[in-house]
Formats: sequence, structure tokens, C-alpha cells
Amino acid sequence: MSFHITNVTITQPNGDILLASFSLHIAKGEIVTLMGPSGCGKSTLLNYLAGHLNPEFIAKGALTLNNQAITEVPAHLRNIGVLFQDDLLFPHLTVWENLAFALPNNIKGNERKHQALTALAQLELAELANAYPHQISGGQRARISLTRLLMAKPKLILLDEPFSKLDSALRLQFRDWVFQQIQQASIPTLMVTHDKQDIPNDSQVVQWQQEPPHA
Repeated sequence: MSFHITNVTITQPNGDILLASFSLHIAKGEIVTLMGPSGCGKSTLLNYLAGHLNPEFIAKGALTLNNQAITEVPAHLRNIGVLFQDDLLFPHLTVWENLAFALPNNIKGNERKHQALTALAQLELAELANAYPHQISGGQRARISLTRLLMAKPKLILLDEPFSKLDSALRLQFRDWVFQQIQQASIPTLMVTHDKQDIPNDSQVVQWQQEPPHA
């Protein structure tokens, strides 16, 4: 799997250019880091890639995922996983139900629960299976959120400041675990951050300036 962004330009509602003729290639298992100050438009780019761009913005260019054009594909059919700084677990579902919800539709019945419980055992969090999100720690929610994303078997992962709300001790441990899981699954990944400590070793880094970036 690989992901290509080709000559993408995004224009803001007021006519200003947010992104100009931007191109990027992400290989399978590669984590590319997009850095820049808060409010510069990094999250807007992720929304465009995921298919959720505000219609007031105008975007031109081409997106290719695993050799298939997805520029005009609806968001729910792109098979892109997004991990935000907020975990976004469903509060009315137990931990195992949250994981089972992410599984592909071809997995049916009791097999969904079995796979969810197996994933929790691998995380060494089996005792949390019947707990609700508000009953577990922030670090546990973060690990379960990423596991839920991976269980959906996305072809591309977008990380939007996923470590920013974790304390420093947990942040380093969770960051390394996230990168390991992504690389083992061989999924191309784009991460936006403003913190240099979040950058994986040997990662390609795109520095987003205040002015529209080119690549």
C-alpha cells in the first residue's frame, strides 16, 4: 500500500491560498510528519484527505491510495483511519463493544466479540472488557482507540496531534507503541504535530510554513 498526494491546492473561503501545488508520497509502513504552528491549516489538509473538507473550501489536485484514485470517493468508502488528540470512544459502549464496532462487516456474530477480546488480551487489558470509557484511564483509552483504528484495517492512517493530551511519561511510551503498531501493519501514515518530540526516528518531515507550502 502507498499514498500519493499530487499537486493539491486548497483555497480558503476568503480566496486566500492555504496550500499550493503540494505533492507527497508515503510508502507502506512509512510515517511522514507534517510540522507547523497551530492554526496554519494542518488539520484542514487532513480533513481533505479523509474526505471531510468543509464545502466552503475549494480543493484541486489528485489523491491516489494503493494505486486507486480516491479524490472523488466519499469519505465512508475511502478506508482511511483517523486518530485525533481526543480518543472519541463511544461512551455508551463497553471497551470490547467499541473494538468490535470497528471490525469489517464481513466478520459476523460471536467472532466480532472474540476478536475484540483477543485484541484486549494482546494489550494486556483483558480486565477492561466490560468497562465503559469513563471508567478507564486516559492512557488506556488512547491505546484502545488506536487498536480500534487498526482493527478496521485502514489503507491509510492520519494522526492529528494524537499525543498532545498525554502526560510526558505516558506520551513517550505511547508514541513508540503507536509507531511500532503502524509499521508492523505496513500502513502508510501522515501525522501532523507542532512538537519535534513526536517525530519518529528517520521520519520524512514536511515543514509547514506560515506561507502556503510547496513540495
